Amino acid sequence: MTMKNRQNLNSRTEFTPRVESTLTRSELRHTPSPASRLGIYLCAILLPAIAQAQDTAEAVADDSLSLWGLIQQGGWAMYPLGACSLAMFFLIFYSWKETGRGKFFTSAQVDAASRAIAARDFIQGQTAINETNTLLGRALAPALAKLSVSHEKAENLFIENLEAEENSVSQWVTYLNVVASVAPMIGLLGTVSGMISAFQTIGRGGMGRPELLAGDIGEALITTATGLVIGIPAMIAYFVLKNRLNTAMIATAQAGSEVLDAKEAKAYTSSS
Repeated sequence: MTMKNRQNLNSRTEFTPRVESTLTRSELRHTPSPASRLGIYLCAILLPAIAQAQDTAEAVADDSLSLWGLIQQGGWAMYPLGACSLAMFFLIFYSWKETGRGKFFTSAQVDAASRAIAARDFIQGQTAINETNTLLGRALAPALAKLSVSHEKAENLFIENLEAEENSVSQWVTYLNVVASVAPMIGLLGTVSGMISAFQTIGRGGMGRPELLAGDIGEALITTATGLVIGIPAMIAYFVLKNRLNTAMIATAQAGSEVLDAKEAKAYTSSS
């Protein structure tokens, strides 16, 4: 072999490893590492699941924001709480109407009856006090029939009748207090029921599946919140209406005393 052929062979031998080294580096550069492959596999598996979970969460959130969704999620306790809310609205409206000033007496009624009693016309006094269907008329008219006999007996009878009329009106306000007390207790009972169901779900192996606990915990929280939402306004309305009733009853008692005292005032004026 000549010197020239040996040089050519050596150059080929040196060139071949260089080419192989270059190809190996290129292949390694474009071949994914094990960590990259794992990331690709995880993305391929988790991305559809995440998208599906997001769609489900949005659907659940939209449904839970509706009134019917809250009622369903709250469970059985939402139905008696709904009845309490209807009772609360009815009692507030009815009690407010019944404790209005016009339901107790009118100034014209008191003035007409006072003038008749001052003139010793007791029959006309009864007629004047009964012209308007008011609480004062129902309580004072029977007492005016005894006023000609005894002022003390007439006053005692008026007080008895006034207390009876007050009881008939105040019972509606008292029912509102019952609603204010019962609604939070029903909500608390729903909370206990939801927590019992949640612990039963955990006992059946539902600790690793939060969606199984979501309904029970939702029932526990929603019923408590609903009971307080009903009970707090009902309690506030009770105290407002109770004060309104007491104020009206005091004014009615003073108006009745004014009519009864018209006889004594007339007698004092005549003697003077």
